[in-house]
Amino acid sequence: MNFWRRASRSRMAPTARPGSESCVDQPADHHCTDGSIPMSGGRIPVIGIMGGIGSGKSQVAALLAEHGCLVADADEMAREALESESVRAALSERWGAGVFTPTGSVDRQAVAHHVFNDAAERQWLEAIIHPLVEASRSSLFSTAKDGTPALVIDAPLLLEAGLADQCDAILYVDTPEKIRLERLQRTRGWNPDELKRREAAQIPLDEKRSMAHHVLRNDGEVEDLARSVEDYLDSLINDHSSQPDD
Repeated sequence: MNFWRRASRSRMAPTARPGSESCVDQPADHHCTDGSIPMSGGRIPVIGIMGGIGSGKSQVAALLAEHGCLVADADEMAREALESESVRAALSERWGAGVFTPTGSVDRQAVAHHVFNDAAERQWLEAIIHPLVEASRSSLFSTAKDGTPALVIDAPLLLEAGLADQCDAILYVDTPEKIRLERLQRTRGWNPDELKRREAAQIPLDEKRSMAHHVLRNDGEVEDLARSVEDYLDSLINDHSSQPDD
C-alpha cells in the first residue's frame, strides 16, 4: 500500500544535455543528463528511483544493493511504521477494530479502503506515517560506511512524496506498459483498468520521465538490466569522484 501524496514539480529538474546517452529517443526538450550532475565529492550521492507501477524499481534497487549501495525501502519502512505502537493506537481510535486482522496485525487492505478515495483520511495517515519513515531512512543512511557507492531511496512515488529534493540523481526505470501489466496480473491480480485507475491518481509518467537525470530501459531481460545498472553506477561514481569537496 502506498501513502504518498501528489506534490508539485521538484526543483530537481536537470538541464538537458544534447547527445546524452540517456536522452536517446527522447523529444528535443527532454530534461535529462548522462549522470553528470552537480554534487560534492565529499559525501555519498543519493539516488532516487522512480517509474511506473510494475516497472521494476525495487529490482533496480536490489541490483544497486548488490554493488554496495545502501537502499532505503520506503514501502517496507511504511509497513513497519504501521505496526508501531503509536500508529496502531491512532488507527484503533480513528477507525476501530476493523483495521486489524484476527491475529492482531494491521489489515493493510482495510486501511487502504479508508484512505484510497478519501483525501482527508489519506492526509491524516500520511501525517503520522511520513515522519516515521523519514526517521527510519535518516537512521539507515547514518550507518553508511566509507566506500559506500551511493544511498538509494526506493519509494513508490518519489515525486509525490516530495523526496526528489533529497536526491542528487533521479533514475527513471522505463518499462513497456505491456510488460508492466503482465507482471501486475501475475503478482497482484490486476487488470488493465486497475492499472489505469491507480496511475491516474499519480503524477503522469511522461512528467516523471522528463525529470529524470537518467532513463534506464527495462524490457524484461535481467542480464541486460544488471549491466545497465552497473554501467549507470560506474558513471555516477566517476562523476561524483571528480567533483571538489564542499
